[in-house]
Amino acid sequence: MYSIASTYLKKMKRLTNFIEKNSSGKKVLGLFILTNVVYIFMLTVTIPKTMEFSNGMKLLDMMPIGYDLNYVSELFSLLGENGRLTYLTNQIPVDMIYPLLFGLSYCLLLGYFLKKLNKFNSPYSFLCLLPIIAGIADYLENFGIITMLKNYPELKEATVYATNIFSVIKSISTSIFFIALIVILIALGIKVLNKKIK
Repeated sequence: MYSIASTYLKKMKRLTNFIEKNSSGKKVLGLFILTNVVYIFMLTVTIPKTMEFSNGMKLLDMMPIGYDLNYVSELFSLLGENGRLTYLTNQIPVDMIYPLLFGLSYCLLLGYFLKKLNKFNSPYSFLCLLPIIAGIADYLENFGIITMLKNYPELKEATVYATNIFSVIKSISTSIFFIALIVILIALGIKVLNKKIK
């Protein structure tokens, strides 16, 4: 038990060192812009292109509260062969780039603002893990979707269940991250205002 805790603390120390070294304004801004360019590309190009075949049903990537076997079966049936191929060859490849960018850029962004608040070397630094958790869950979700698309019409309930769990983890960790980011930005705004008043 002690060795596990020790290994975990060493990894956390390496991560915090990495964030501290790389959370400069220019790097954070550059990564933030790149991440959101990819995100906007998905929202305006690859997702609508795939949804042309779905008759209004949302793609699995866009289901924050999850889905079940019936939903996946109906969606894949509506997509048809061309829609499933578009999902696999257009949306998924872009979504294999986005989680890495999301995890890295938002981890560094949070680190940057925590440093501005002089709260980086505190338990608050654990919040920087949230985008990384969301990114990992997004990759696992993608692998599940790829498996289901390739095996369709043979959909295994276990695969749907596991993929659904990763989708929900992605959604929850992303939501908590953005709430934390808003709170930190408000705290930073109050700090800046107090300095100006003084």
